[in-house]
Amino acid sequence: MEPRLIIIRGNSCSGKSTIAKRLKVEMGQGTLLVPQDVVRRDMLGIKDTAGNPSIQLIHDIVLSGKSMQYDVILEGILSVKKYGKMLHELIAEFNNNTHAYYFDIPFEETIQRYKTKPNRAGYSEEHLKLWWKDKDYLNIKHEQKITASMSEDQIIAKILQDFSR
Repeated sequence: MEPRLIIIRGNSCSGKSTIAKRLKVEMGQGTLLVPQDVVRRDMLGIKDTAGNPSIQLIHDIVLSGKSMQYDVILEGILSVKKYGKMLHELIAEFNNNTHAYYFDIPFEETIQRYKTKPNRAGYSEEHLKLWWKDKDYLNIKHEQKITASMSEDQIIAKILQDFSR
């Protein structure tokens, strides 16, 4: 079976990382999780500016996973303006064997979720407002919206069901 790509995108505090980590566990061996924040912030220690080096590194890590025959979960804010070109290149590299999910969560709900995060001291509600991008869709054929009304279990079940097709 050809390696598959799952793209999980959305604003800060929308639940992307939680779902991506759970999905990795559910999918098990042969699955690579590539979190944008780990590459950009933890590995490179850089800001999320246009043309930043994490874009190329994310691209290369995802393709390395594909070459090892791993299914790849790519997770992050991954704004279309900064990462769109790279995301479209990856979709093409995976021969459109891609499932993309956009966490379309209202700003008010992300603030509520932010208040429950243990690492929230690193940024404020004001930062969330500055970073907010409403409906930052990739506008690709198979992009699906994840809404605030969906539970973690429902989201995981949906992605796994889509992925098994």
